[in-house]
Amino acid sequence: MKKISVLITALLFIVAGCEEDKGYYLSGNIEGVEDSKKVFISEIDTKTKTPKVIDTAMIKNGKFEIDMEDQELPNLSFLRFEGLNGNVVFISENQRIKFKVDKDSIRNTEVIGGKENKALSEYLGHLKEVNRKMMKMQQDMRKAMVSQDTAKLRTLQETQAELRDNDKNFKKELYSRNKDSYLSVMILTDMLSMKTHSSAEIREMYEGLSDRVKKTPLAESLKETLERYSAAEVGSKAPDFTGPNPEGEEISLEENLGKVTVVDFWAAWCKPCRVENPNLVKTYNKYKEKGLNIISVSLDRQGQKEKWVQAIEEDKLGQWKHVSNLQFWQEPIARKYGVTAIPATFILDKDGVIVAKNLRGDALDNKIGELLQ
Repeated sequence: MKKISVLITALLFIVAGCEEDKGYYLSGNIEGVEDSKKVFISEIDTKTKTPKVIDTAMIKNGKFEIDMEDQELPNLSFLRFEGLNGNVVFISENQRIKFKVDKDSIRNTEVIGGKENKALSEYLGHLKEVNRKMMKMQQDMRKAMVSQDTAKLRTLQETQAELRDNDKNFKKELYSRNKDSYLSVMILTDMLSMKTHSSAEIREMYEGLSDRVKKTPLAESLKETLERYSAAEVGSKAPDFTGPNPEGEEISLEENLGKVTVVDFWAAWCKPCRVENPNLVKTYNKYKEKGLNIISVSLDRQGQKEKWVQAIEEDKLGQWKHVSNLQFWQEPIARKYGVTAIPATFILDKDGVIVAKNLRGDALDNKIGELLQ
């Protein structure tokens, strides 16, 4: 009987342990919210890249809890509360995750539990502090410019550069400590979109991620973007493309290469592009007889063809080829070239190899002159 008793006790202990380990389990406290208000749990949809509600919980006596289905892979997730503005950002993981919610300041919610969310909390805290310092610095710089205090302005600019360098170093260090975390993919994605690191450097860091993290949709999306960047890096053959001009005629890059060709990404709505256009016209007029060619690709919106055509006329750009699918940031040619900001320029030699990119003004003029000598 003693042996049976010991066996039963062991089984009960195992069962109790299984019940305690609830896996992906959310709970939280939120004061001052009436009962029966809903808590919406969302995660990033892999197709639309937008939050999608996957489950709901109910608030009762200032608390909520829900036992979620275990996650095969982590994902960026959100809590939203019925009747309140703002979201709580967290990472889904098979841990007990608790939320201390301030209904008057949802973004200040404390997320407790899980290594993924601990790392995320550190990252978000860093971004918040950097943003606070940058905003304060910009205010001080405006005051210095108004008062024409050049010494103060120079000091602030140096401090700003130092802050940016510290931000870059912090992100790299945080990535190195979290190579098996979803956060590491978020960090690399931010680095790429903000252009704080080269795509080659980010590609090398991507290879250092764990195999588990590389399976997440965000990591797969990052890999695709890096491959597009690789295809349009200096030294690579420029990706060929075909697109409609304002008259609907299909224009291809390969059929319109010159001794030197500039592929210029712009849009009628882009003020920096419009400011740069006179420099582009000046450079073209200076070197067109020597073999310079330009093809401009517009990122204007669908239904705004007239604005695109009007801008070509106003800025005197009609001397060269223009194409656009009028798909805004989804412009397929821009995506092929990994363009995430405009104006963007790619300078190609006679064989269509990218020899330089993102040069403007005198820098562009000098490079064209050098290549055509």
